[in-house]
Amino acid sequence: MTKKMLSIVVPCYNEQDTINPYITRMMDIEKLLPNLTFEYWFVNDGSKDNTLEVLKKETASSNKYNYLSFSRNFGKESALYAGLEHTRGDYITVMDVDLQDPPELLPKMVELIEQGEHDCIGTRRVTRAGEPKIRSFFAKQFYKIINKISDVEIVDGARDYRLMSRQMVDAILELKEYNRFSKGIFSWVGFDTHYLEFENIERVEGETSWSFWDLLQYSIDGIISFSEFPLKLSTILGFMSFIASIIALIFIVIRALIFGDPTSGWPSLVCIILALGGLQLLCLGVVGQYLGKTFLETKRRPIYIVKDQKISPLEED
Repeated sequence: MTKKMLSIVVPCYNEQDTINPYITRMMDIEKLLPNLTFEYWFVNDGSKDNTLEVLKKETASSNKYNYLSFSRNFGKESALYAGLEHTRGDYITVMDVDLQDPPELLPKMVELIEQGEHDCIGTRRVTRAGEPKIRSFFAKQFYKIINKISDVEIVDGARDYRLMSRQMVDAILELKEYNRFSKGIFSWVGFDTHYLEFENIERVEGETSWSFWDLLQYSIDGIISFSEFPLKLSTILGFMSFIASIIALIFIVIRALIFGDPTSGWPSLVCIILALGGLQLLCLGVVGQYLGKTFLETKRRPIYIVKDQKISPLEED
């Protein structure tokens, strides 16, 4: 009987120190899943350290290890897409190489998905221990906001680390948009998902490449990708400003008719002009974000460009 294959997508950006510990840990996990064959897809996202050299060395030992190396840094979303596009397994999982996604959960995930009741076994963090408080606060606010303004539900604390069926991954690959937000895409395609909970785990080596501002921009991209609410809010604010100006105009006319023309209040006038001007710029900025995303989509640029790669042939079981 032919064994089913598990494909593992591992994005890497400046992760020269974590690749070896990751592979060592996964060798122990493989022993717990003897009924599966494994293939790994390491995606080097334009790292500036020796990540590529380490990948070449570590993946030379077996045909189950594959790697793709981008011509520059395209971002984690592009790395995820590239890895998923090359997978050939019956089940596919996405994992961070820094071991913040606990490999020990994988046997349980496989057990659950093989029961046939779920198309995807996801994971979510129930704590953010060790994370800066300001980052945790804004992360929680992001999930609250996007779940209120979007039709797509994104589970608070959900990780990209999940085990998916071949059918679900094929559906994800149908979405070839340039501006990608995987957490939203995973939810948008549907399919039945069950979540396993775990407590936050620190990186095994090195420091995260995600700064606060990177995460903020990522959050904005997610909101723009899966909600039209900012556009609707701009319309509402513009309409409210127009109504307020009409009411103010009526008040000024009535006051002038009853009390005469009082001393001109230029400070208040300047404040009003600045407030309306700021509101207009805010609304233009929101529209500009959507227009910019649309502009990039119409260019139909490739999501990633591969400069170097190792793609091993499938081994007969």
